Amino acid sequence: MKKAMKKLLAVLLSAMLICTVFAGCSSKEKSDDSAASSSDASKFGIVVQTGANGAFVDMKDGIIEEMKANGYENATFDYKDAQGDISALTAIISAMDDGSYDAIFTIGTACTQTLVNLQSETPCFFCAVSAPVEAQVITDMNTPDKNATGTSNAIPVSDIIEMGYKITPDVTKWGFIYSTSQVNAVNTVEAAQEYLTTKNIAFESATVETSADVKSATETLISNGCDVIFVPNDAIVQDGVSTLAQICEEEKIPTYCSSATTVNSGCLATLAIDDKGIGAKTADKCIEFLNGKAITEIPSEVVGVDYCTFNGTLAETLGIETPLKDAIGYEIQIINK
Repeated sequence: MKKAMKKLLAVLLSAMLICTVFAGCSSKEKSDDSAASSSDASKFGIVVQTGANGAFVDMKDGIIEEMKANGYENATFDYKDAQGDISALTAIISAMDDGSYDAIFTIGTACTQTLVNLQSETPCFFCAVSAPVEAQVITDMNTPDKNATGTSNAIPVSDIIEMGYKITPDVTKWGFIYSTSQVNAVNTVEAAQEYLTTKNIAFESATVETSADVKSATETLISNGCDVIFVPNDAIVQDGVSTLAQICEEEKIPTYCSSATTVNSGCLATLAIDDKGIGAKTADKCIEFLNGKAITEIPSEVVGVDYCTFNGTLAETLGIETPLKDAIGYEIQIINK
């Protein structure tokens, strides 16, 4: 009888142990499934003012790739391109401000200003805003407010000008072409003008309202004696920059710019950030937030120069030698097209 009782107890204990093990496994699987489904259910908005700016598209790709590499491979990424239309941009941002997004990535200044001005409860992670404080999307880079933080591609305009003199030492008068509606461009051009003024170097500016104005503005600068032209990060000018590049090539005018994308569009050279890289750095800010940090604890970051992008084909046409790394101070990425 005692032996039978002992056997029964042993069987019961074994059964209980098996149930406990399975319950633990089930609980772990449930927990894992819950974490996976939480990631799967995540939804992110990504907005650009114009996809015609290839740099913005690369930044978008950098954001998505970095988010997917950090556990959000099954999340939804809702990408919207306003195609340069401010009214469309406002409508897109307003529609996204419905509480269904975990975060919204805004690429460029105009997108960021539009979202921040809504005082949205959805966090904003901005990418490539050249002057975030001046654009009033945050008050302080180190302690971001307004439910926004991100990355800045502050243009090293004085370094680009100095690089210009190393590549084309004989230029005497700089021409600037930009749109006054583009805050990034205005800040960059003003910084360039201040620098040239300290060096007693002549310059002249031409502004455009649409990309169709780029041709006449370029011709005016050249006819007024500008023997070098600088193009800032400007979505409107970028839409017409191939026309600018063609005119300058025909007139043997070197062109410097703020973006590797603009070199790809026909300008001569720039000191550039890696566009996918700044997208990834922006995504990292969002990941910090999703892991529990408050926006105010995630400082905005100025992303530095990665390399000199140089148009080898245009240089050959203009009779300009490819610079050496030691002369420029940066790795040189040569584009031939």
